Amino acid sequence: MIAGSAHQISIDAIRIKLDLGEPLSFDEGLHLYENVDIHTLGELANSVREKLHGRDAYYNINLHINYTNYCVLRCKFCSFYRPFAKENAHDRNSAEDGGDGYELSVEEIVSRAKRAYSAGATEVHMVGGLHPKTPFSYYTDVCSAVKKACPHMHIKAFTAIEIIHFSRIAKPRLSIEQVLVQLREAGLGSMPGGGAEIFDDRVHEETFKNKVGETEWFEVHRVAHELGIFTNATMLYGHVETPAERIKHLIKLRDHQEASLRQRKAAFNCVVPLSFVPDHSQLSHLAGPSGLDDLKTLAISRLMCPNIPHIKAFWIMQSPKLAQVSLNWGVDDIDGTVVYYDITKREGGGGTTHQELSVDDLKRLIVESGCKPVERDTLYRRVIRDEDRWQVEGEGWSVPIEPAENSYPLDNPNHLVELRTNAEENRAS
Repeated sequence: MIAGSAHQISIDAIRIKLDLGEPLSFDEGLHLYENVDIHTLGELANSVREKLHGRDAYYNINLHINYTNYCVLRCKFCSFYRPFAKENAHDRNSAEDGGDGYELSVEEIVSRAKRAYSAGATEVHMVGGLHPKTPFSYYTDVCSAVKKACPHMHIKAFTAIEIIHFSRIAKPRLSIEQVLVQLREAGLGSMPGGGAEIFDDRVHEETFKNKVGETEWFEVHRVAHELGIFTNATMLYGHVETPAERIKHLIKLRDHQEASLRQRKAAFNCVVPLSFVPDHSQLSHLAGPSGLDDLKTLAISRLMCPNIPHIKAFWIMQSPKLAQVSLNWGVDDIDGTVVYYDITKREGGGGTTHQELSVDDLKRLIVESGCKPVERDTLYRRVIRDEDRWQVEGEGWSVPIEPAENSYPLDNPNHLVELRTNAEENRAS
């Protein structure tokens, strides 16, 4: 054990608080970052993880769809956005966006979702840039069309930042609650946690000053939770923020969760710490977080947020190998098959949008870490499979599986996606 800080915080005292389920203070969280070795952090974080989940580790069969990379924002950490060409608005080869800007039609999105659903996917995850011209009706049409084509596929879509954008572009303008109600009626099941970045005024001003801040982000999630819509929460780390600012961010998530659990119909399902990938962003001169920093941040997220049930290592951001290691550092979820992801390209063969792990890959990573693979749906209910059908545990319906062909034309974001699946691989362990 490393010696205590100037405040003489001891690991023994921290361990007692964790055993009692008491929240750690800011000073204790900062002490974990600055004075505690990586192995002790893993031991502490795993003690919390195993109280909640034992050795279960979760994955899901999902498909990501990024419906546009046009965005009115210019966040310095983002390499995904493309400036929207004001003239020739629908010319995808315009000089302003470099020729690689895109907008997916409702039909294209439904085709992707339907192929994945037929092959056994339980979730579609949809986020995109803040397009300046697309009407709000597009987003409700997307949800209703996907839900009609894939009735039991869970739609997890639209970050808090997108929800605020929808409220502003709607004619007439809508409140956050009105936007969420209309999306839920169209088929929205839950929301991801993107757009949180780091809840700090200095970091906000330096890296994403044109984006709404923490007050607005929390307001969207508060309304969603009051309506009974479950959401996730994120933290983008490894750019210009300090360890102290990370701890403050996590405490704010914990405090919001406490209020939601006490007085709202829904809450955060999980925290997803996102490892900053500097390549091709305006912050490309930064090194980004190391593997040790990834592990440390994942473990401390588990320790600082004991009231949020799950900690996810999104393998796209941390890499499959580090996500695997993190299952012994407090993490209990490594996300899913993903298949298509355009926002960050750490993995996937030199920048391709085809970023996929098969079910066999996911289960192997989990088993090799000493954990038990558990397939979940978006709300962490267990999924049961046989050779040709799947269902959510406790539900009276089931969905037939029609295995897709093994071809993946994913070099271009307008190509259709096929989700690899194999009935033998997909059986629940």
